[in-house]
Amino acid sequence: MPYVNVRITKEGNTPEQKAQVIAEITETLERVLGKPPEVTFVVIDEVPMEDWGYKGLPTSKLRPPNPGPV
Repeated sequence: MPYVNVRITKEGNTPEQKAQVIAEITETLERVLGKPPEVTFVVIDEVPMEDWGYKGLPTSKLRPPNPGPV
């Protein structure tokens, strides 16, 4: 029973984009490892940019927020 946890910054990711991520990860596990989709779990955690840091700073200070799809 595969369990995949995806952590991304919360910055305008649409439900459609997240559904595509879930579908493609599930398809990859089925194609590469033979894992059936009905036993595969994919969880997306969206972390606020001020709670995700690198280079010693929160992401919100390092890059402007993504305005989302155009």
